[in-house]
Order: sequence, then C-alpha cells, then structure tokens
Amino acid sequence: MRIVFMGTPDFAVESLKTLIENGYDVAGVVTMPDKPAGRGHKLQQSPVKQYALAHGLPVLQPERLKDEAFLAALHALRADVQVVVAFRMLPEAVWAMPRLGTFNLHASLLPQYRGAAPINWAIINGEQETGVTTFFLTHEIDTGRIILQERTPITPTDTAGTVHDRLMHLGAALVRRTLDLLKAGRVETVDQAQFMPDTGTLKPAPKIFKETCEINFAQPVEAVYNFVRGLCPYPAAWTGVTLPGHSAPIILKVYEVEKVPAPPTHVPGTAVPGGKGEVRVACTDGYAILRSVQAPGKRRMDMADLLRGLRPE
Repeated sequence: MRIVFMGTPDFAVESLKTLIENGYDVAGVVTMPDKPAGRGHKLQQSPVKQYALAHGLPVLQPERLKDEAFLAALHALRADVQVVVAFRMLPEAVWAMPRLGTFNLHASLLPQYRGAAPINWAIINGEQETGVTTFFLTHEIDTGRIILQERTPITPTDTAGTVHDRLMHLGAALVRRTLDLLKAGRVETVDQAQFMPDTGTLKPAPKIFKETCEINFAQPVEAVYNFVRGLCPYPAAWTGVTLPGHSAPIILKVYEVEKVPAPPTHVPGTAVPGGKGEVRVACTDGYAILRSVQAPGKRRMDMADLLRGLRPE
C-alpha cells in the first residue's frame, strides 16, 4: 500500500516518523513551501520537509493545490491512500485522487472543536477530556466520516504544550492503526452526526490571533487560569499591567498564573502587589497571581525575577 503523507509542523513529524520506522511504503511527502523566518529572513524548511529529506523521501511543495503541475506530480506518486496531519484544506482534485481515499488526523474528539486550534480551545474552555480522530476527507472541513478515535484526560495542570505532545504520540499510533485497517479492508466508519451533543451545539476551534490572546480579567479566576494554560507556551496569553514602582503599563506575555479565590475587593484587571516579588490581578471572584511571564526584549522568567531586574521610575 503506497502512501503519500501531507503535513507541515512538528505535530505531523511524529506520524511520518512512525510510518518510516515501521516500514510503511511512503511514496512521497507534501508540505508547505519554505518561508522566510528570523531576523535574516532566511528561507526555513518545515519540520516535515526536514524529516522527509533526511530520510530520502520525495517532497512536493505546491503554492497552489489546484496547480496542474502539482496535480500531475502527485498523481505520478501512485498513492493508494493519502494521510493528512496538520496541513491545509484540500480541494477535491487532491483528496479524491487515491483509490482508498484520503484521511486526516485531527487533534480533537470530532465533531467537537472543528477548526485550526482544537488543543488550545479545549483547554481554554475547561474541558477535562480530549483526544484524536481519524476521518475521511470530504467537501466541508473536518466533517467527514470518523474512522477511529482515541481519548485522553486533560489534567488541571496541563497546558497546550503538554497536551500537544501527548496527542502527537497518540495521533501517530492512531494513524498507524487506521492504515492497518485500510490495508486489511476492515475499515468501518461512523457519521459525525452520531456524536452530536444533546444540545446540538458544537464548540468551534477557530484560528488564534494576537488579539485573541489578550487576557480578560472580568471573569472568574478559573476561566483566566484555563485561558493562560490553553495558550502556553505558544502563542501565549498577554496583558498590559502596571507593575509596582511604575506609572505606565507594560505588556507581558503570561505563561503561568496561580488561582487565589477570594471575595472581590478590587475592580477586575487591577494589579495588586502581593507578597515579596508577587503581583496579583483582580478577577471577578478572586485573584490571578502572575507567576511566569515575559517582558518585551527579555526571556521568559518568574515574575519575582522580573521585578528584581526592573528599575523603578
């Protein structure tokens, strides 16, 4: 069974690595074009491309997925199935090409959290469980028939980073199981409608932008805590806070907060000096102690270390 693998970030590398290390016939890899990065704007290869080249795999990097030259090159790989992990929305000309179809690995328990940032939104919304799903691609994004799912708990101290890594490994194993079922002709799929919640309401996982990441302290401290860990370590929550000894607010990326439930005595968003090296920000039902932060031009550090290094105005 010949496989074409499509993906771009580190999350996808683990699945490709699992296929290569277990002797699957990977005919080629499709990934994003190289992009300028860093201060020198040097072209940077995607993690999937780096891995593919290191293992002698043919690589296709189309600017446009409907380009005739790309479609011809893809067809020439003679894939029986295409595996998609963290790539792009594919046109029908691509996903309908292999005889066994194209399946995607998604980092949520579909149909919940369809979209670009399922890991982040599951944590932000305070979910206690998530997982990975393989499903066949169809016209509408993330809506195809489900092949397999694997579940995992979200602990109260998990961050987007820890859940990302756990799902990355679970997902790679699920991709392998899905391929084995396809090869054996034993795939049984389930319509996503069978997993619809009783309320009929699905939680989306839209792409996250910088403005999405600003902390809103006018909510319970538990919600602020979940918001911060749901964006840690990337892209990171942020806030403007006036620190002790300063009159103007400073923009801080916030990676970790501690919850302190307490009767509200300050307007939400007010920064209140706490113990030595401590800054508390008022929420509607308590305080969020800023623990791990990053100031402009500085590395990530404990708030106490940041305060020690700041000169008062």
